[in-house]
Amino acid sequence: MAALVAVAALAAIVGASYLSLPATAAVVVVLVLAAAIGWPYVLGVPARKSQSTAVALSALAACAAAYVAPSGAALTWLPVAVALGLGAVFLIQLLRGTGQSFRLESTLGTSSGVLLTALGAGWIAAENLSVNAGASGVTLVTGISVLAALLVALLPWPDRMVAPIGVLFAALAGPLCALVFTDVEELPAAVIGAVCGAVIMAARRLVISRDTPLSAPALIAVGAAPILGLGSLVYFLERLLLS
Repeated sequence: MAALVAVAALAAIVGASYLSLPATAAVVVVLVLAAAIGWPYVLGVPARKSQSTAVALSALAACAAAYVAPSGAALTWLPVAVALGLGAVFLIQLLRGTGQSFRLESTLGTSSGVLLTALGAGWIAAENLSVNAGASGVTLVTGISVLAALLVALLPWPDRMVAPIGVLFAALAGPLCALVFTDVEELPAAVIGAVCGAVIMAARRLVISRDTPLSAPALIAVGAAPILGLGSLVYFLERLLLS
């Protein structure tokens, strides 16, 4: 189910990239809210509403900054937004009066949620890059690579087999898509695909290592968070390899 959520989130981002920047921003905002609401359920910690609010506001601030900032400085305010979110998380732990035994878990887990969701602003920033002007297909190449990794992640095999296969398939799917459907160069597409595949395989490991089943909000968060986390990574790779 988490993989299906990830595929849906990925398809929404790729589809929105062919429409407009506001459409991409709207999709990212929806994913941010979904991940923020479900993240405390993933952790199983108290004070869920306040911690969800801290995660959401931090990520929304990063998205707003990426939307209005110039192309070359779209993620300049991302560290500030993350820092404010982390500060809010620590403040919540200091002020709340219940669940003292879970303070460390809440702090570390929610801090990771702040970072993952805020990185989703990278999808908005990437749409501002010149390489994505005129629907060049960079986001499509990235999406196909991530999709290949997600499909491999569904295999019921050990990590030592699935992880390298997933990275390899993602690295091959990117150049193939670039060659057939877009004008993106094959080598950058392979690098982007391999990195995205590695992130998806890492997320798979975290999911299957859990002993307890996930609730519906947690499943949505687990599916959306890796896709959001790829946003800033894809942005920097596109700037480095294609700009």
